[in-house]
Amino acid sequence: MYQWLRNGLFLLPPETAHDVALNALSAGRLIGLPRLMGGRPESKPVELMGLTFPNPVGLAAGLDKNGDHIDALGDLGFGFIEVGTVTPKPQPGNPKPRMFRLSEHQALINRLGFNNKGVDHLVDRLEQRKFGGIVGANIGKQKETPVERATDDYRYCLEKVFAHCDYVTVNISSPNTANLRELQDTGRLRELLSELKRSRDRLSEEHGAHRPLLVKIAPDWDEQALAESLKVIGQSGIDGLITTNTTLDRTAVNGHPHSNEVGGLSGAPLKSRADHVLRFARRVLGRDFPIIGLGGITRGADAADKQRAGADLVQVYTGFIYRGPTLIRECIRAWDGDGFADHA
Repeated sequence: MYQWLRNGLFLLPPETAHDVALNALSAGRLIGLPRLMGGRPESKPVELMGLTFPNPVGLAAGLDKNGDHIDALGDLGFGFIEVGTVTPKPQPGNPKPRMFRLSEHQALINRLGFNNKGVDHLVDRLEQRKFGGIVGANIGKQKETPVERATDDYRYCLEKVFAHCDYVTVNISSPNTANLRELQDTGRLRELLSELKRSRDRLSEEHGAHRPLLVKIAPDWDEQALAESLKVIGQSGIDGLITTNTTLDRTAVNGHPHSNEVGGLSGAPLKSRADHVLRFARRVLGRDFPIIGLGGITRGADAADKQRAGADLVQVYTGFIYRGPTLIRECIRAWDGDGFADHA
């Protein structure tokens, strides 16, 4: 069913197809369409960061930026859903067109630029959700906010979403907001994570509830810089890491008509780079630091590769667009319930 639907959607521009598909999925909940498409995936609970994930396969941030479709997406079989990236105020993002398909590579290039309806809208949607799985909120900075004041935006969003989600991800790695990746530099990263951990700890005390705090990093590092930043992350007291965001590298898609488009590349061409960063992060951070693996998962075997590389959970995005709910089931079935340690 999904392949037939996808063929029709792919006749539309990518961003239009994205909106049409999500709106149709939510409308289809009235007749049980998402559950029909998703089937009944095998339950493989994972205990991580004090949370119980119904299964190890999640939806990455970016597909449902505003939390408008949490319940419909949850019906497809995801163990967890990450919404956002959200900013303090609504913003339109970058000019269109800003998303491009590279179908023969099972890839996308996007330069959306944190287009979203603002954190207040997201909080409203989080409050109304019925999805019983884990929901994370991915937070970012406003486009016009200088890097020197980025902490204010992250803190504001953290305070807003804290009581309404299960974990919070700090997005410092999108290539589509000017200067954002400067926050990965060790000095700024140490300051940002220190401030946000303090805020999270204060909120935990106020609300009597713990919310794990994670950071999402880019794949485009040299190993020395990556090692230094990972050490900062490991010493920061935050709860977890997501590897990785999209890449600026175009080596794997050179020659494609869209290969020179500005933006982040995701999908199958990202896999080897993302897996390398994941393995490296596991070596630096040790066996017990929670890591969610993301990037290039287009089949169940790719999720198994992430687990062997050190992932405690995985997320999908571009592969899900190309494969649909079948990919969720494949990844769950490929996952070894004993965890990555037995394959290290």
